[in-house]
Amino acid sequence: MLKPSFDSMDHFVTDRLTAGRLNESHLADLVALHQDPDVSRYLGGVRSAETTKAYLDVNMAHWDQHGFGLWALRGKDGRFAGRAGIRHLLVDDIDEIEIAYALTRDLWGQGFASEIASAITEIGLSQLALPCLVGIANVGNGASRRVLEKSNYLFERSMVSRGEEVAIYRVRR
Repeated sequence: MLKPSFDSMDHFVTDRLTAGRLNESHLADLVALHQDPDVSRYLGGVRSAETTKAYLDVNMAHWDQHGFGLWALRGKDGRFAGRAGIRHLLVDDIDEIEIAYALTRDLWGQGFASEIASAITEIGLSQLALPCLVGIANVGNGASRRVLEKSNYLFERSMVSRGEEVAIYRVRR
């Protein structure tokens, strides 16, 4: 995979995806993504439109506060492909910076998650010069765990978060 190509932190391109800073215009696509029970299975369950709107507001505020956050993803055909990004998250009361990704079901199993995970890891470690990033996956989500491992994250430990057992992975600069 090529390194992500930047116009600015708000926008970048990988081999098969275009990423743009998350904004209000992405609400309908995010609602559809979050209402897919397969996509939402390991993301805390299906979310209502109201919950997704609050999620969008929190993530837009993250951009304003930190200068990075979630991007909406589009395929080369221009269709919405999912969301991914880098964000602050409390893990056992410690401020960590997590990579996150969720793709539309029709893109699963084609390497898109690995492509975007590698790109946002590169952004976090190189562009933002963060000392490390964490990836968190439900212990039962083997596909997401493999994505993190392919992106050079090392398993650190398991813990219970919101009633679910999750695996914490970490990569260092």
